Amino acid sequence: MLRSIDPTTGETIRDYPEAKPAAIGVALDQAERAYHSWRREPIETRAVVLRRVAARLRERAADDAIMMAREMGKPVAQGRAESEKCAWTCEFFAEHAAWMLSPQEAPSDATRSYVSFQPLGVVLAVMPWNFPFWQVFRFAAPALMAGNACVLKHASNVSGCSLAIEAIFREAGLPDGLFTTLLVPGSAVEPIIAMPQIRAVTLTGSAPAGRAVAAAAGAVLKKTVLELGGSDPYVILEDADLDAAAITCAASRLINAGQSCIAAKRFIAVEPIREAFTERFVAAMRAKRWGNPLAEGAAAPDLGPMARLDLRDELHRQVQASVARGARVLLGGRVPDGPGAFYPPTVLDQVLPGMPVFGEETFGPVAAVIAARDEAEAIRFANDTPFGLGAAVFTRDVARGERIAATEFDAGACFVNGLVRSDPRLPFGGVKESGYGRELAAFGIREFVNVKTVWVG
Repeated sequence: MLRSIDPTTGETIRDYPEAKPAAIGVALDQAERAYHSWRREPIETRAVVLRRVAARLRERAADDAIMMAREMGKPVAQGRAESEKCAWTCEFFAEHAAWMLSPQEAPSDATRSYVSFQPLGVVLAVMPWNFPFWQVFRFAAPALMAGNACVLKHASNVSGCSLAIEAIFREAGLPDGLFTTLLVPGSAVEPIIAMPQIRAVTLTGSAPAGRAVAAAAGAVLKKTVLELGGSDPYVILEDADLDAAAITCAASRLINAGQSCIAAKRFIAVEPIREAFTERFVAAMRAKRWGNPLAEGAAAPDLGPMARLDLRDELHRQVQASVARGARVLLGGRVPDGPGAFYPPTVLDQVLPGMPVFGEETFGPVAAVIAARDEAEAIRFANDTPFGLGAAVFTRDVARGERIAATEFDAGACFVNGLVRSDPRLPFGGVKESGYGRELAAFGIREFVNVKTVWVG
């Protein structure tokens, strides 16, 4: 059984029976048959369906936001915004996929030679719970527009969301079999990858999960795209607008209760302004309210509970271990009384290399403030991590910030005077233990295609 538990109350929402091997085989056969029909549909026809999916997302947004709140604790206003972002992404690829996938001339000794982008087949997606709709549509919209079929293995605690997504595609008129949800545990992923119907795999999750999926896919020579964890640094230089930087840093750290791969986690301030920045940052973090994710209006919280108690407990372990090594708690840092997986906005100061909050991914509302002597040391600290997903720098000298973002940060998405975020118009992904490959934009839609050379004599 796969169990969904309300992280606000600790109560079981529903148990879902696991799909049996025979049913998985039937679903994959249906997906493969659907792919062979879909790949021959004109791209304009695919676009019509994706626009209907966008419309259905908007129609269901209120109900789906409640599902997200109940299964993983996202405040309902943020859940509705997540649905809207998914709808925008469907419309973006419906509008732009034709030019992204148009043949590219490649002159050679042929009468004509060019590169054609053809779909691969059935793509298996192993997706996490933290953005239960966005993570799925981020891969599914471009994959479907490219002519592929999609099979979803979602996180077990958001099975209701995974079935809701399947219903959206069905209600929008996507042909049967082109998007299928499999309710299976993580232990079923490796055997599914080995099945002949699967042609490629995409995973968003932890580095250990990425290694396991990459190894399983590599054993059967199947393409993978991995978007893994992050320990994103935000560097605050001496000429930064400290008020704006503090507000932006707090917003990034607490998005989705801090449960985001690209949420800022380490805040590296150069010594001349470290104290002034820290004071403003703590104030901005203290102003954020946490509470019942179903509340709206004046009672609406900025962050709800963490998704599971075990995740909350692991985060608190990282805080305690860092404090034991000399970090100082400026805000929060205590497990609140009462039910639910709540954890307050927390700021640790005097954080040094070797502490868990410096080197590990902290997947919750905990911020680490790190002092640097100057720009060079700040950049060295920023890159001193096994991860490389996002990074940001704050400075009034835009040329200086652009130089750091473009050439100094070792990460996949680098921002100047803004919080790192995903956008369908821009490629998204990381380096090092943050994974490989790209999602979104033209780079993302071309991950799951056959880049085919056509030579005409």
